[in-house]
Amino acid sequence: MARRGPPPDLDVLSDDELLEQRLCDLGLRIEGSWLEPLVEQARRELSRRGLEFGARFWLSDEWLSPAGVPGVGVPFYLAHPRLIRLERSQMLEVEGGTRKQCMMLLRHELGHAIDHAYRLHRRQRWREAFGSSSQPYPEWYRPNPASRRFVQHLDAWYAQAHPDEDFAETFAVWLNPRSRWRERYATWPALRKLEAVDQLMDAIAGTEPAVRSRERPYSLPSFRLRLKTYYKRKRERFNPGYSTNYDDDLRRLFDEGTNSKRAPTAAAFLRKHSAEIRGHVVRWTEGQELTVDYVLRHMIGRCRELGLRAKGPKQQLLMDFSILLTVHSMTYLYRGREWHAM
Repeated sequence: MARRGPPPDLDVLSDDELLEQRLCDLGLRIEGSWLEPLVEQARRELSRRGLEFGARFWLSDEWLSPAGVPGVGVPFYLAHPRLIRLERSQMLEVEGGTRKQCMMLLRHELGHAIDHAYRLHRRQRWREAFGSSSQPYPEWYRPNPASRRFVQHLDAWYAQAHPDEDFAETFAVWLNPRSRWRERYATWPALRKLEAVDQLMDAIAGTEPAVRSRERPYSLPSFRLRLKTYYKRKRERFNPGYSTNYDDDLRRLFDEGTNSKRAPTAAAFLRKHSAEIRGHVVRWTEGQELTVDYVLRHMIGRCRELGLRAKGPKQQLLMDFSILLTVHSMTYLYRGREWHAM
């Protein structure tokens, strides 16, 4: 059970003190946080399409829409700026940490939620477009970055992971009022999937859902573990180790000597300037943003594992790293490397 009494003042706690807190004691709510208007925006997008199925939103330990539940769990750390900073320091990135990313993930999870609400995966039109929902989720998947049979929404070509994810990604693109999906995907085979979603949504608009569960599985008050345990398990699950293929190049570019401890870590340096680096490289790689983002994320992770430091002239480091990232991104794009476990 959560502790009795007022929740801790997260803003005054050090990282070490914060990591000792239990998730159930954090006293977080979507209401009153920056998440609230985004959740309301998602509800409005559904309403404009006539999709009134009572979608519910709650704080959980990760992004999820549990099977049989027409709702969305949102990661707790997004509900407070202090926890967003802790998430970034522990995991190097914050999934859904910007308004744009958060809306993308909300729309994706709502795709699962509406599938659960109306049991869409049982319908013939769904199966014709996306395949069988009952097939097992793979431990690994190897996407084809050049494929046009799938929409491109979340990172890692996630639509290619499983039919359920294919539907959720396609729904997210369809739901976004600014996606202009008919124009963007006009020449793609993926257009047929978007049209299938359009037909399915037209069929259920204004109708009562088959499932109206008010459950909130994995809600934040049910987690009694401390933040330090949460992050230990999360790193073990999501960071099994980064590729060593970059090591020689990264060591040539960054310093790993003990004499450079006053220099910023290479991981922090690259995170700080990631937007600038990404802007250069995307132009050189003909707009392959998802590939660039993936390789950049893993190179930053490997810099952290190696303890490298960014010693030297800033602009020269940025230019040299941009060239290095371009080479590795193009190598990945045209040769195809396997992704880490989901």
